[in-house]
Amino acid sequence: MASVSDVTELPRHGRPAPIARAFGWSILTILVAFLINNVLVVWFGFPGLRGLTTGAGALAWVNLGLFVAALVLALAVVLASPNRSLRWDAHLIHRFNVYFVRALFWSIFLVGLFDATIAFLRAENFAATLFGNGLGQSLTRSNFVGPWVHVPLIAFGFVLALFTRTLGFPWLALLIVAAELLIVLSRFIFSYEQALMGDLVRYWYAALFLFASAYTLYDEGHVRVDILYAGLGRTTRGYLNAIGTILLGMTTAWVILAIAFNGPQSIVNAPVQNFEISQAGPFGMYVKYQMAAFIGVFGVTMLIQFVSYFFDAVADWRGEPGHRDPGHSAGH
Repeated sequence: MASVSDVTELPRHGRPAPIARAFGWSILTILVAFLINNVLVVWFGFPGLRGLTTGAGALAWVNLGLFVAALVLALAVVLASPNRSLRWDAHLIHRFNVYFVRALFWSIFLVGLFDATIAFLRAENFAATLFGNGLGQSLTRSNFVGPWVHVPLIAFGFVLALFTRTLGFPWLALLIVAAELLIVLSRFIFSYEQALMGDLVRYWYAALFLFASAYTLYDEGHVRVDILYAGLGRTTRGYLNAIGTILLGMTTAWVILAIAFNGPQSIVNAPVQNFEISQAGPFGMYVKYQMAAFIGVFGVTMLIQFVSYFFDAVADWRGEPGHRDPGHSAGH
């Protein structure tokens, strides 16, 4: 992430930019309201905003109230800090996203190790021998492994992320290579292979690809056709980046989120609600529902990072100090 010297040189105060800041913070607060609304609809039976047109009653107004409160909160953030610089806003948002992605890394690292171990015990019929028939039988059910094994590990991952600094991408890539090497050695030397081994590689690789995308945006690592862009000045680049972030970046992220969380039967909600597993059954890992959730997590992290990117782009457009040259940030 950004080095300490980069942070200390960032201006905390600057020329007011109420419209840009209100827009950016509204995107974030509406995102929170959207996710809370999804939980209420899927897990608690609320009608959602569609209930306003179907006469669903007071619960539909609760869903609407969430979005109204989100807009009010965004305006309150802007009014409470009218002179906060766009650079500092971008830094705060990016720093939160870094923590979120770091927590996701620890979560999938822990879940991958524990779930692969449990899958091995199931495949070799060791679970009942080690843990007894009751717990051994429970470990064959995804609706037990999900809430009682995965969820505590994910929670611990978020706590662990508070005390670590690494984003873990190089380590995760190394783990994927090690898992692939284990498949090769066990298959061609010992003639042994289980479905869980391929599941672990796919699980970690999907996380690496999707969770690293937000940091790649921060580090200007995504492919850009810059035949004209490379010769433009900083203010013109800032203008183009700000407009492009809204029209292409944020719009794409919202489309992903709208499809991913479109009701109880959506491509994310349905697998997560049912703790869906792969066709390998008890011989594989019980993480297919999490891989579906990765799509939604990707949309969330990218949207958060796009808001940070938007603030930096507007600051460049306005010629404000504190411009960061990508590629000079510290390691992962």
